[in-house]
Amino acid sequence: MPDERSTIDGISATADMLLVNTLTNVRSALWAYRRAGDQWTAEQIPTPSDATISLGSSDSDGDAYFYYASGFLQPSTLYFARGAGASTAVRHLPHFFDASPFLVEQFDAASADGTRIPYFVVRRQDTRMDGSTPTLLTAYGGFEVANTPGYLSVDGPLWLNRGGAYVLANIRGGGEFGPRWHRAALRENRQRAFDDFIAVAEDLIRRGLTTPAHLGIEGGSNGGLLVGAAMTQRPDLFGAVVVSVPLLDMRRYHELLAGASWMAEYGDPDDPADWVFISRYSPYHNVRPDARYPRPLFVTTTRDDRVHPGHARKMAALMESMGHEVAYFENTEGGHGAGVTPEQRALMQAVQTTYLLRALRGR
Repeated sequence: MPDERSTIDGISATADMLLVNTLTNVRSALWAYRRAGDQWTAEQIPTPSDATISLGSSDSDGDAYFYYASGFLQPSTLYFARGAGASTAVRHLPHFFDASPFLVEQFDAASADGTRIPYFVVRRQDTRMDGSTPTLLTAYGGFEVANTPGYLSVDGPLWLNRGGAYVLANIRGGGEFGPRWHRAALRENRQRAFDDFIAVAEDLIRRGLTTPAHLGIEGGSNGGLLVGAAMTQRPDLFGAVVVSVPLLDMRRYHELLAGASWMAEYGDPDDPADWVFISRYSPYHNVRPDARYPRPLFVTTTRDDRVHPGHARKMAALMESMGHEVAYFENTEGGHGAGVTPEQRALMQAVQTTYLLRALRGR
């Protein structure tokens, strides 16, 4: 049963069972607890592997219940079950690609301080481990948000079907292992999240899945800060960087839009003691004219109401002024994300995928 790398993700009850959904090493499990006198017994309920489980409705007068499962290769599916027995798939959202050629693996990498960082790899079963696979690595690592397996409805047909591998890293700052995992990368410890991400990138290369020329990274919002910091700290590790709706100027982030509400996460740049550790990783303040960066793609939206587009604009302008090549795309509509209409979202995804394919496959 659960250990220190576990957290409770949901609870429900039937007439005679307590249903507990846990997340252990970023893998969902569903348990049925029954009480007999003063004792509780626990039995694990069979559920789909490599899937994120969430509880649905339950019968307070019987032992029936519903739950949902979604994985990298499985669209969200509704299951019906009774007791702790086998469940039946009732309905599912559409399949957007044939999942049969692919597999899901989980590994872990040792961060700079020795902490083991789990990550998922989705790839073709016949992938050659010769470093030639275009690989997209993503993470978030902030605000106690847990990154769990979810259906690759876009990256499946656009990325996996074109021979790419997809990697999701569960770095510190997130909520995969509860509040402790989040607090480990707060304020003066933010560098741990970047170290974790870099460690996963190095592990992918060590395993032979990819090489720096074929390794791309992507992150949005706080994830944009993550990939911006990774790029400025280890430009040698990456062949492409998608920096989406990012925080990059950490000296002024708290003066723009919703930024002041995030000081518990990052610190107060106006406090000299806080600025000491913030300045060490702020991407905008760590660009060097003599470094060799991969050509990044900065993506933002004019009407972003959370992270000001000035972050991406300033970073792109600064890098260009130093002689670095950059790509830049600003959507004039939509808010904090990839747009609000299917057309806007499709355009944004097309821009990013085209950039990644050209950068990591040499065309």
